[in-house]
Amino acid sequence: MMRRLLAGLFACTVALSVQAAGPVAPPGAKPGAKPADAATAQREIRGLIDALGRSGCAFERNGEWYDGARARTHLGRKYDYLRRRDPNGSAESFIERAASRSSTSGRAYHVRCPGKQVESASTWFHRQLRDLRAAR
Repeated sequence: MMRRLLAGLFACTVALSVQAAGPVAPPGAKPGAKPADAATAQREIRGLIDALGRSGCAFERNGEWYDGARARTHLGRKYDYLRRRDPNGSAESFIERAASRSSTSGRAYHVRCPGKQVESASTWFHRQLRDLRAAR
């Protein structure tokens, strides 16, 4: 029962944060620029989530560190929720709306990789997206 209540509260919180955020233009996008097609955006977002899962890095959410598999599950759920509401959302939009901060507390997410400084999840995901696109 409590789990359902918390899941419902989480869904409402994400919905409100998505509505409040509105559309997010990619960094450096020109006004009126057409976003990437939905299939490309979905591949990129899944690629970002998978990259975190494979990275060996830890993901901090609301003061708790998650391993890659647990982080992948969490972000996958957030993405699935967002995708139902905005199937044409870009990878940049996903990073800003779902992968950068908690929709419950508003606290920023962080990533800690072996041998490196802790950094904001936003910075980590934007770099991964740049590298993913450069590899195509």
